[in-house]
Amino acid sequence: MDTASPFRLVVLISGGGTTLRNLIEKTRAGTLRAEIPLVISSNPAAGGIRFAHEAGIPCEIIRRTYFASQDDFSRAVFDGCRAVEANLVVMGGFLKRLTIPDDFVNRVTNIHPALIPAFCGEGLYGHGVHEAVLEYGAKLSGCTVHFADNQYDHGPVILQKAVPVLDDDTPDTLAARVFQAECEAYPEALQLIADGRVTVEGRRVRIRPK
Repeated sequence: MDTASPFRLVVLISGGGTTLRNLIEKTRAGTLRAEIPLVISSNPAAGGIRFAHEAGIPCEIIRRTYFASQDDFSRAVFDGCRAVEANLVVMGGFLKRLTIPDDFVNRVTNIHPALIPAFCGEGLYGHGVHEAVLEYGAKLSGCTVHFADNQYDHGPVILQKAVPVLDDDTPDTLAARVFQAECEAYPEALQLIADGRVTVEGRRVRIRPK
């Protein structure tokens, strides 16, 4: 990566912004060698907006209700990303469906709090995922970083981390354990992309050794 031109991430949020906060912390610590020139929120009341403001990162509010169609909404989001010359768009708890344009194919990432293809798809997000894991009786859960496409939780998998499901787990305790895995997995995957070590062949993601 050219150190004179830091890898640029636009982070999309809709809620509390815990993923955004983690990425800001990692960039400050130097463990994620990238910069965040813009945050886009679909929700004007999202708690994560505060983290952007505290870090001095511009935050643009783009509400789905502003637009007649998903395509129009998506166009506004990606126009914002293009305006700041984003290398990658990072979904961090972004709860609105996007139509990904051709120039951003394999340039949008998402993290899901389970091991895709298990416990994923439309309607399965947040605590609902952990409730489903516990109800099923699974012994392992975890998180999945993947490229986003135009289906829910469907794009090629970049990286996964597993965590145990304990006998006395509640959705809250399992969520906390999975989130700790997310805090490591997402920056790791983003750094691999920033370093040019990730290629996509169909549905397979190849990671080049150092």
